[in-house]
Amino acid sequence: MEFAYSPKVQELQAVAMKFLNEEVIPAEARYQQEKQEIPQWDTPPVIDDLKKLAQERGLWNLFLPAGEQGLTNLEYAPVAEITGRSPWMMPEALNCSAPDTGNMELLHHFATDAVRDRWLPPLLRGEIRSVYGMTEPDVASSDARNISTRIDVDGDEFVINGRKWWSSGAMSPRCKVAIVMGKSNPEGGPHQQQSMVVVPLDTPGITILRSTSVFGYADSGHGGHAEVVYDNVRIPRENLLGELHGGFAMAQARLGPGRIHHAMRLIGMAERAFDLMCERSLSRFPFGKSIAEQGVFQDWIAEARIRIEQVRLLVLKTAWLMDTVGNKGAMTEISAIKVAAPAMATWVIDHAIQAHGGMGVSQDTPLAEMYEQARMLRIADGPDEVHKMSLARRELKRYRLTV
Repeated sequence: MEFAYSPKVQELQAVAMKFLNEEVIPAEARYQQEKQEIPQWDTPPVIDDLKKLAQERGLWNLFLPAGEQGLTNLEYAPVAEITGRSPWMMPEALNCSAPDTGNMELLHHFATDAVRDRWLPPLLRGEIRSVYGMTEPDVASSDARNISTRIDVDGDEFVINGRKWWSSGAMSPRCKVAIVMGKSNPEGGPHQQQSMVVVPLDTPGITILRSTSVFGYADSGHGGHAEVVYDNVRIPRENLLGELHGGFAMAQARLGPGRIHHAMRLIGMAERAFDLMCERSLSRFPFGKSIAEQGVFQDWIAEARIRIEQVRLLVLKTAWLMDTVGNKGAMTEISAIKVAAPAMATWVIDHAIQAHGGMGVSQDTPLAEMYEQARMLRIADGPDEVHKMSLARRELKRYRLTV
């Protein structure tokens, strides 16, 4: 693996960092103010202004694979990290937000021509948002084989019945389409029971019930995390993604890039928390000397830097493997970063909060909201325990084959 960033990546890093420091971070106060002034689930206008600037600077749809005007995973990693320094604004400004990125990849690779032509261009232009409907309230969705939403064939149509939640973004008026995973073949093998279909959100039978908060945050600027009921929702057969009953494999393919993108952004979140922590330590003087001179704080700084660098290296290795041997060949590392990155970020952000005292848990710094996002990612896209179990099974398999 080559650790040096190419000139192309270094230039993108410089452009992205300048965009962050000159445009995004100065606009964070405006973003928070606009959220108070507009209807709850609307997108703050500042995001549209930033989207225009990002396109002008060539910072647009960078998540797309190489050969499709984008970057390799290894090239994308240091740029995605920068977006994590303002996770509620910069990814969307660059049109690199979840769940849209994974949905766009599914549409590109698996949709029929008609469905792809209808939904992919407006998503690539950042005009609309989308939903990924997999998790359900009534089953243990950490095992995707449990999902109970039905997708039944009825002539030239599919009929969908079920309830989903944590459908991120569905409260937004800009959210126009969902990719829904459900059981189409209950009697099939464990991994041949599910299908994925594209569902316009204005289809009769869809009811968006509510948004669930995360540690009290409604995530209103991004359209919340909705609970959605599908009651005899009918869609054409052409809205199937890939093969009938092939949804489980597509879900796994989709989640690999999504997980590493989260890990990349978590490094950026930790770096911003680290910056704030160090700056704070030089401006407060408890017990006759600055926080920076306190031995316990210096231990935090050293530990934070070690943890950040360890995760960064593991993420880069994972990205390199995904580029060279494919997502399947990087499964162990993908599981590892899914556990390691949120744990690292929550640790760093938590200590940054501690260094700020009462300010750290207030709205006067981004730390509390960053902690909420990092902590949530120990559950989203599969909880830590499931990834550890999968990782352990793959490791032990190597030894069973030799016994």
